[in-house]
Amino acid sequence: MKVKKTNAARILDNMKIHYEIKEYEVDLEDLSAVHVAASTGMDVRMVFKTLVCRGDKTGILMACIPGDGELDFKALAKLSGNKSVEMVALKEVLGLTGYVRGGCSPLGAKKNYPVFLDESCNQHPIIAISAGIRGQQLLLTPDDLIRAVNATMGKIVR
Repeated sequence: MKVKKTNAARILDNMKIHYEIKEYEVDLEDLSAVHVAASTGMDVRMVFKTLVCRGDKTGILMACIPGDGELDFKALAKLSGNKSVEMVALKEVLGLTGYVRGGCSPLGAKKNYPVFLDESCNQHPIIAISAGIRGQQLLLTPDDLIRAVNATMGKIVR
């Protein structure tokens, strides 16, 4: 069976960035990164979830943090040049990014929003991010993700 490539995967192809696609069974009752990690046999700290946030000064931004992590809003605000940052309402995510909950990727959103990546990514040779659809993860090196989305790295989990 041929895996259908997402826009996020095509962006990596165009940049000549090596990645692997890992598919998993979707559970609509549990779209968490913890479920993704369990379904793919990966360490939850290697499965990075993408959170869509809004800064009071800079507007929409994305935060990529480990699956078991909790976003530190103050740290993200400081790193992103905002006084405060909050999550966008779930109902706004699709309109802003083109992605649904459980399939939000830092790559290939409707606009190129600034991406902030937790520095813990460097503890792993490979990390996973959503491919842009539920049921598919892209595995790549942290450096390649940083290059692909021009990410700013810092400590943004509690």
